Amino acid sequence: MNRKQRAFALVALIISFFAFSAKSANAEETTYKIGTDLTFAPFEFQNENNEYVGIDIDLLHAIAEDQGFNVDLRPLGFDSSIQGVQSNQLDGMIAGMSITDERKETFDFSDPYFDSGIQMAVAADNDSITSYEDLEGETVGAKVGTESARFLEENKDKYGYDIKNYDDASGLYGAVRNGTVVAIFDDYPVLGYAINNGEAMKLVGEPEAGASYGFAVKKGQNADLLEKFNTGLAHLKESGEYDKIVATYISTSDSTTSSDDSEMVKVEPKKDVYKIASDSAFAPFEFQNEDNEYVGIDVDLLTRAAEMQGFNIEFNFIGFSGALQALDGNQADGMIAGMSITDERKASYDFSDSYFESGIQLAVKEGNEDISSYEDLDGKTVGAKVGTESADFLIANEDKYGYSIKYYDAADQLYAAVSGGQIDAMMDDYPVIGYAIAQGQKLTTPIEKETGGQYGFAVKKGQNPELIEMFNEALKEMKRTGEYDQIVGKYIQDGSATEKKVDESTISGLVSNNYQVLLKGLWNTLLLALISFALALVIGIILGLFSVAPIKALRVIAGIYVDIIRGIPMMVLAFFIFFGLSDAIGITIPDFAAGVITLTLNASAYIAEIVRGGINAVPNGQMEASRSLGMTYTRTMQKIVLPQAIKIMIPSFVNQFVISLKDTTIISVIGVVELLQTGKIIVARTTQSTYVYLIIAIMYLVVITALTKLAKVLEKKVK
Repeated sequence: MNRKQRAFALVALIISFFAFSAKSANAEETTYKIGTDLTFAPFEFQNENNEYVGIDIDLLHAIAEDQGFNVDLRPLGFDSSIQGVQSNQLDGMIAGMSITDERKETFDFSDPYFDSGIQMAVAADNDSITSYEDLEGETVGAKVGTESARFLEENKDKYGYDIKNYDDASGLYGAVRNGTVVAIFDDYPVLGYAINNGEAMKLVGEPEAGASYGFAVKKGQNADLLEKFNTGLAHLKESGEYDKIVATYISTSDSTTSSDDSEMVKVEPKKDVYKIASDSAFAPFEFQNEDNEYVGIDVDLLTRAAEMQGFNIEFNFIGFSGALQALDGNQADGMIAGMSITDERKASYDFSDSYFESGIQLAVKEGNEDISSYEDLDGKTVGAKVGTESADFLIANEDKYGYSIKYYDAADQLYAAVSGGQIDAMMDDYPVIGYAIAQGQKLTTPIEKETGGQYGFAVKKGQNPELIEMFNEALKEMKRTGEYDQIVGKYIQDGSATEKKVDESTISGLVSNNYQVLLKGLWNTLLLALISFALALVIGIILGLFSVAPIKALRVIAGIYVDIIRGIPMMVLAFFIFFGLSDAIGITIPDFAAGVITLTLNASAYIAEIVRGGINAVPNGQMEASRSLGMTYTRTMQKIVLPQAIKIMIPSFVNQFVISLKDTTIISVIGVVELLQTGKIIVARTTQSTYVYLIIAIMYLVVITALTKLAKVLEKKVK
């Protein structure tokens, strides 16, 4: 190769290099920084996996894939996104942004990707507002600075309403729920999304034409990005993908207003398995049958809904309070437990359509003919469970009918009180009373039931909307086909889903039919006590030695630990570990493990004090004498002090183990099915509280007596 050829090759190589560099630079430029709003459902919001989804987000990603560019999404909020585009920190923004003449002076917009509009909504049970003319003399709400607010101002004199403005959607929707305003106006897709996700409202009339939404870039910049967006949007509309994306978030509103004769709409589940929390003993809605399987109206309805919609569920029966906390702590995806739909709960949860209209009813002991009306309660005592609709009703009518009220924490206490004559009458949910009567409770209901609340399936607010939608669709189908009536009738008419194997109205019948589950509960109790006590011994002995150590820092550590643990009630500690700590670390601690940790921490603090007391009980002279003979502190403790201290400690150790065994009953509050919780479950099915708790008391007595005898034998051998 001559000099001329070499020069030509070098020039070609340089040109190729710069061409490749330019190509690489262009490739890097295909990633665009796009700003969006934080919360503007259904256009952009976080789902249950903390991922941003919505019409805007899905459209943007679909267009990016179609046009071959990448998106660096920046959820900064509407105002911050505007500033980000104007300051060149963002290449564009998509945030349900209306295309207006004012904004066109600062931004270049894409073709409209959504034609919005505003619409009126009222409470779901409001049938008096059917048109704008019905708003005369009423108060109507809207969000500050929106098209809805401007529309209301323009038509205020025409229709004669007053206007109340709110800063955000939560305040606006809350106002229509509690009756502060009779109607509200908002963007119709936003209203539709809220209604689809359980907000108890309905749309009235047709939407008013509103501004169109557009994708925006800074004026005069990123023309290529705008062109790609428009081209991709056109492709999505041609292929039908655009309609699918929009329908994912707002078109399902048609299903909520369709007639009962329409076919069930199949909804796509977003999780492999949904964890469902429930009560453990609320017959006939959830309870254990004779085969120790959970059944009931709630269980059967949700199980059937899962079959019909094709999603998987995993039940966790941990009691009503535990289920609520599991839902709040994201340890459960949903909750079904005879839960009344109330305005207070709607602030924290999204509810399904009502699946059961409850009511409360008065019941008296069978044979009591003195009470046939509320007037007959004058001077008598009536019982109810704390915090229930029954309690609220009795409080509201106490002065009117002249009775006194006695409160109970649980149903078995309430029913035992009326059977034992401690109270003259009781009030409870009518299906629960009906089930109790079907199970042999000697009760009668002399007065017709009072209309009560509605039960709903719940998810945490803003999470798992598809779960609510799947349940609603299946529920409508079950009501249409009559399957719903069969499920409810199975429990309320005869009170039992299956024929009883054994008469459980006697002690022998209860033992015969439940001995296996009782023994399992006892085994869980012993296992909890043994594991936790063994761990507590190790921790407690170490801390006890710290508390008498010559090093001040160790004594301080031991003192702080003992004071903190002994100063926290065990139930609070259990709740903190199972719900609070699990939520804080992002890992669900199993209920049994949480129970072991709670019992271990509690017992170790007391064992530390036992060890400290035992060591201090050994005369100080022995320590001084051994040290004067040249023995080290550690050697003195091993050979002189601890052997004597252990003899002193043994009775206290045994006593602490017995206390730990009894303390396992407290752990039932987080859903651990130990012996007491097993008894509660049996009582819920049989309503035989006296006999069941007598059996459990005898079992505890036998175990603890045996342990005490064993301890005495061990104590004698050690001495």
